[in-house]
Amino acid sequence: MSHAAIIDADGVNAWYGSSHVLRGIDFRVGAGESVGLLGRNGMGKSTLLRTLLGHVREREGGIRVVGRDMSRARPHEVARLGIAYVPEGRGIFPNLSVRENLLMAARAGSQGRKDWDEVRVLDLFPRLKERLSHGGQQLSGGEQQMLSIGRALMTNPDCLILDEATEGLAPKIVHEIWNVIATIRATGIASVVVDRNYRAVLAHVDRVVVLEKGLVVMSGPAADLAAAPAALDRYLGV
Repeated sequence: MSHAAIIDADGVNAWYGSSHVLRGIDFRVGAGESVGLLGRNGMGKSTLLRTLLGHVREREGGIRVVGRDMSRARPHEVARLGIAYVPEGRGIFPNLSVRENLLMAARAGSQGRKDWDEVRVLDLFPRLKERLSHGGQQLSGGEQQMLSIGRALMTNPDCLILDEATEGLAPKIVHEIWNVIATIRATGIASVVVDRNYRAVLAHVDRVVVLEKGLVVMSGPAADLAAAPAALDRYLGV
């Protein structure tokens, strides 16, 4: 596995009890690379992310983060190496204000970088600037997603993982979130994007990995996969 990669996983297996969910998956995210992770519901996407982050305890295989062996690491150890996570369901703190949610995550990134601070995050999400004193539970679903992404950026990550980036959001907010994802990509932060709208994912990433029943069934440059709609429909069509 290459030390140049932010995340480099080899032969990853994962279980929930007796259920064997991931079966020998190889997965790589290069520095500054944006990767789309696609597949129908229940095919292992969230489990793969949670396994890479150390949340799934029953796992096997090699996982390296910025060249360090994280195969048996706990989630906070992975996070300290510059991996930020926007989980499905957003995971904001409802009893904290918008400002408190942001500031509790603030820290320097690798090599002491402080590119993302409160001012820059609020410039990216002007809607949050108007709601700084609001509690997390007072926000709409779209605003909560903005806050979750903003909080992740406050860690100055080298890689941002977004699980179900636009799920359940109004069309206008969905458009805003994709614009934000494009902006983050342009800054050179690596990313992993999961979303049900695979066409939108293809338009916003460099490379795509498709899962079916815990196996990688397609992978390659996003442009190449976008040019093969019949093959994509086999694994992603309804």
